[in-house]
Amino acid sequence: MHTTLSFDTKRGAEIASVFEGLGKLRIAVFRDFPYLYEGTLEHEKEYLQTYANSERSFLFSVYDGSEMVGATTCIPLADETPEVRLPFEEAGFDIHSIFYFGESILLPAYRGLGLGHRFFDEREAHARSFGTFTTTCFCAVVRDNHPAQPQDYRPNDAFWTKRGYEKEPSLQSSFEWLDLGDTQPTVKPMVYWIHTL
Repeated sequence: MHTTLSFDTKRGAEIASVFEGLGKLRIAVFRDFPYLYEGTLEHEKEYLQTYANSERSFLFSVYDGSEMVGATTCIPLADETPEVRLPFEEAGFDIHSIFYFGESILLPAYRGLGLGHRFFDEREAHARSFGTFTTTCFCAVVRDNHPAQPQDYRPNDAFWTKRGYEKEPSLQSSFEWLDLGDTQPTVKPMVYWIHTL
């Protein structure tokens, strides 16, 4: 078992101090299906700046020695980028009552240790701590019948449902990134899952 695991939390501007490690971890984990993400550290730092700019954002990270091996983030939806907020605004939600959950990423060697549940526990506790948020949400890429899907691939839907999240197909965004092996970024549909705190 991994006896050297330690945990760290950062809020708001503090998150900028670990952009490098967090960016590298995101690139490593999101290379796998279903994201197939061909990331760059430059783009990662740009993306993560949204979290550093928000006073109420939160990062919970897992270290094995000095290496970040897992991380999860969350941020008030009102502090997110326009493409993340848009489906909720169009559907008439009060975005100031919603906390958005960013990534939950863990290197393969550290899966199966209960850290996925810990990630949700930490983020939900952070959202509750303000006393003003009633809903949490996250989004996941839709990759139906994709040729790169491994035969043993199991989506996280059952785990998310067990955590009390419901898929809302009416709430969708479109995000653009470069897939592995491609030369041009393409747009992917992202569907939201929501949960009442």
